[in-house]
Amino acid sequence: MPDQPLGGRVALVTGASRRGAIGAAVARRLAADGARIVLHTWSPHDAAQPWGQDVGGSELVDELRAAGGGAIEVAADFADPAAPGRVVAAALEAFGRLDVVVATHARTSTQSLEQLTAEELDRSYAVNTRATLLVVREFALHHDGRAGRVVLFTSGQYHGAMPDELPYVASKGALHQVTSSLAVHLAPRGITVNCVDPGPTDTGYAGDELRGRVASLVPAGRWGTPVDTARLVAWLVSDEAAWVTGQVIASDGGWSALSGM
Repeated sequence: MPDQPLGGRVALVTGASRRGAIGAAVARRLAADGARIVLHTWSPHDAAQPWGQDVGGSELVDELRAAGGGAIEVAADFADPAAPGRVVAAALEAFGRLDVVVATHARTSTQSLEQLTAEELDRSYAVNTRATLLVVREFALHHDGRAGRVVLFTSGQYHGAMPDELPYVASKGALHQVTSSLAVHLAPRGITVNCVDPGPTDTGYAGDELRGRVASLVPAGRWGTPVDTARLVAWLVSDEAAWVTGQVIASDGGWSALSGM
């Protein structure tokens, strides 16, 4: 592959609010591969989580620019149904084109069946499922006929039960299931659609006990890193993966293979 396989292309990476998380790692890798980057961020979500808010997107934009790449940040709450359209419009206004969408954003919540609320279900579906689909719709509506790439993100709900995270599981499971339908619909336009399950990934949220316990269960003997995920995404959005579409790929060091599912 050329040194910059994404030279001249523009990639939107959603969910890049934290510098140590998957979205940021994907943005760094795609920028290194030559893409100009549109970072979608929404730090208020992180502020409400145990890991807290990060300066995230603004410093990452500075980092990418300092390395010689083009980058902008667009902050938007994907609970707003108009936000996906605004984010895609900002990408087109800044760079005049959009070639790649990588939807790493996610609303996380902890609710079991007895704790379940309609409000949390609606918000999780709005952010995780509805916003993702609307971003893909806006991308497809403005696609100019060049090779396009969409990478969605699911979780491990199809490998094992996650009974304490029902809103998250339901909304991420929907993305898993919709991948093949989007891929078939968009293939005639030269757009591939795939979905990544990154498995247990160390983005700084796990304590020592959880980190050790999960690592002992992964055949590779460790958690995944955001860089592991970014390597797969970089390949999926490159020309090398032009014949791969409609797939849900677990990149998890053998975690899912060990489950036998």
